[in-house]
Amino acid sequence: MRKKLIAGNWKMNGGLAANQALVQSLLAGLAALRCDVAICAPAPYLAQLQGLLDHSSIFLGAQDVSAHDSGAYTGEVSVTMLREFGVRYAIVGHSERRQYHGESDVVVAAKAQRALAGGVKPIVCVGETLAEREAGKTEEVVKRQLAAVIHTNGHCISEIVVAYEPVWAIGTGKTASPEQAQQVHAVLRAQLKAASAHPERTLILYGGSMNAANAAQLLAQPDIDGGLIGGASLKAADFLTIIAAAG
Repeated sequence: MRKKLIAGNWKMNGGLAANQALVQSLLAGLAALRCDVAICAPAPYLAQLQGLLDHSSIFLGAQDVSAHDSGAYTGEVSVTMLREFGVRYAIVGHSERRQYHGESDVVVAAKAQRALAGGVKPIVCVGETLAEREAGKTEEVVKRQLAAVIHTNGHCISEIVVAYEPVWAIGTGKTASPEQAQQVHAVLRAQLKAASAHPERTLILYGGSMNAANAAQLLAQPDIDGGLIGGASLKAADFLTIIAAAG
């Protein structure tokens, strides 16, 4: 049985004092963990969080990683740099990166490859827009996005984490029903099974407005192995409730 993963994505939020208070509240409220927990923080705060999470049961994650390891790429952060701060996970291809920064499936696949090569586990995001869902293209879109990552990382695809994040359910307060989410997760699971010798290793997280109220129902689905949590990860009580639901 796969051990669930709850990963918080702080997005472009945080501050030194607020981060410290939030992490301290999380650590104080954590009981014996039966799932893995990660916090994916903005790059300027990775050093602070490395210190705050040292010797804790929470893993550190980044929100992006460069497809290059070094060179004239101003503003980029390499996997080698992330590793120096103890980063274990890196979000790759989040819908906001695809939408606002024009990241293509090819770029996302290259970033996943670079993360894996550097010893960081990529959380590869896939998901459809509202227009694509209404046009009946959900399965086509997520399979295309994942296929690019499989094509580039075939022999080690079982080492990635996949996060299904329906774009229409991110930051909107809307969420896929447990049945809708499970249906897409099952499609992704079948695709991984066809491409990997060890598909049972790959976690598939749900990332569309999972919160304290709906986490238990979503996490009860057979192919939902955890959550990529946005806004709720900024509230200690809510994040702790989600973590408890994954146990």
